[in-house]
Amino acid sequence: MSFVVGQLDRIVLDALTPERRLRLQSRRSLMGGFVTLHTIFLFAMLPTILTGRVLGDLPLYRIWAELGFNHGVWQGINVEWVYPIGALLPIALAGVAGPLLYQLLWFLMTVALNAVAVAALTSGGRRRSGYKAAWVWLLLSFILSPVGLLRLEGLTAPLVIAGLVFLATRPVLAGVLLSVATWIKVWPAAVLLAVVAASRQRVTVILAGAAVTSLVAAFVWLMGGLQFLTGFVTMQSDRALQLEAPVTTPWVWLAAIGHQRTTIYENLAISTREVSGPGTSFMAAMMTPVMFAALLAIFVLMLCALRRRTTDASALLLIGALALVGAFVIFNKVGSPQYMLWIAPIVAVGVAQDWWRWRVPAYLMVLIAILTTLVFPVFYLPLIDGDPFAVLLLTGRNALLIVLFGWSVRVLWSLALGRTAVVVPARTLTLQRELRLD
Repeated sequence: MSFVVGQLDRIVLDALTPERRLRLQSRRSLMGGFVTLHTIFLFAMLPTILTGRVLGDLPLYRIWAELGFNHGVWQGINVEWVYPIGALLPIALAGVAGPLLYQLLWFLMTVALNAVAVAALTSGGRRRSGYKAAWVWLLLSFILSPVGLLRLEGLTAPLVIAGLVFLATRPVLAGVLLSVATWIKVWPAAVLLAVVAASRQRVTVILAGAAVTSLVAAFVWLMGGLQFLTGFVTMQSDRALQLEAPVTTPWVWLAAIGHQRTTIYENLAISTREVSGPGTSFMAAMMTPVMFAALLAIFVLMLCALRRRTTDASALLLIGALALVGAFVIFNKVGSPQYMLWIAPIVAVGVAQDWWRWRVPAYLMVLIAILTTLVFPVFYLPLIDGDPFAVLLLTGRNALLIVLFGWSVRVLWSLALGRTAVVVPARTLTLQRELRLD
């Protein structure tokens, strides 16, 4: 792996000449890149916006918003819902101007939160080390745009970036942002768990999170839907192995080679593709306890590492967050392309903290994002039909996810044992100095 990383280092060095690196660190270039990227997004979606249509998961979101505004039936309040109740906020906000403007308002919310993320990473353009992270985030946003622009993860990911950045200086705000993100989609709970394990601001964050949760619960109670507050947990527990989940990969291959008892089918109730075959029911039942066991093991490793006086708490927090979120993805029976936006925010903040340490996750994340977009939407229909090339793309993506998870656990293990987490060979020191942009 070190050889591959070295070659990628060389490619980056050749691509980013000193003049280009200097240009990328200017506020004007970053603002220009941000505006250009989101202008491209706008033009790509303009036919949809002008005709009042919606893409991705937004047709379902719009239906939920219309049910609430027009018929008084709110998801998570009047009926059980697959999402935490906080997801109702952006879903409803996008519908306040009517169904025809739903796509436009959702896009504007995404742009605004991406701007917050970039501003947080760079301290409003003042923090030079944050420029690398901002460019990495914009690159990943571009590659993952088919899901980032059209799903709730496109809103929660920037919130997590801002929450992690503000943790050291504004812990109350960080706690609020991370808690709000968790009440929109569950995955930021893994980041909060890392904060509890490693941050000196854990008490403040916990209290801020408790305040947010109390307000959410009080609102739902006043609306008469308290019985549905945790419905998203029970609704997820009955799901089968989903097509793109890493654990499903062996059965996807069985379906691709025509194994007669293994099939890829559509779950019409929740509009997902799932896989059934020998052992899939057992594996689906096992994944939740295995996931929680992995989360517990990682949490214990973080506590052990924290006891080492040589361990930097901020570095440990991000490594632990990457491992915890990675466990959420690797050991999940549900797998969707937007899950890559669970990992990307942590990698972006890690790059802002220490490019040299986090360049490996950054390289892996770019490759994972590319393969993810090739799987969905480019080759998704062939994948459903069991096309071997599409299955190979999915297998490669899932294998890289495991490599990234393994990297985070390995570094965490080294920290727990008091060893040097990142060893830089002497022959790479010159390259390291050349690659640094600070």
